[in-house]
Amino acid sequence: MASVTSSAVTIPSFTGLKTVASTASRASGVKVAAVTPKLSVRASLKDAAVTAVAISASALLASNALAIEVLLGDNNGALVFEPANFSVASGETIVFKNNIGFPHNVVFDEDEIPSGVDAAKISMDEQDYLNAGGETYSVALTEKGTYSFYCAPHQGAGMVGKVTVN
Repeated sequence: MASVTSSAVTIPSFTGLKTVASTASRASGVKVAAVTPKLSVRASLKDAAVTAVAISASALLASNALAIEVLLGDNNGALVFEPANFSVASGETIVFKNNIGFPHNVVFDEDEIPSGVDAAKISMDEQDYLNAGGETYSVALTEKGTYSFYCAPHQGAGMVGKVTVN
């Protein structure tokens, strides 16, 4: 019958695992040698780091896709933007979502936007409307500054808002 002695493992640092060769003992004339695999911690740490960076980058890109959702009409039917005043980073998407009290639209006031920005390019046409609950209009503003906007059919009722792009 053969017997095997156990091997000892030493880990001097995180640069890799090293093993101490084991010796085999003789019993009944049979010689058995223990085989010890070489392990590398460095490769698994590198894989973990690559995965962490990929997840972080995905989260960052996803967060830039949608900065804020603004309701057109509050849950009680008031003719307001909710929220009416907010801030976003340059290039983030603002989604205006029809809620209650429609039809609504989103028009940026050409006199109250940063210089050089074309209000027609970022606004809905004043004759176009979001006619059903859940319909949306999206815009990404890239020029830093303050933009005032309104709902054309309800501007007189106070349905106005302001966004600051940082």
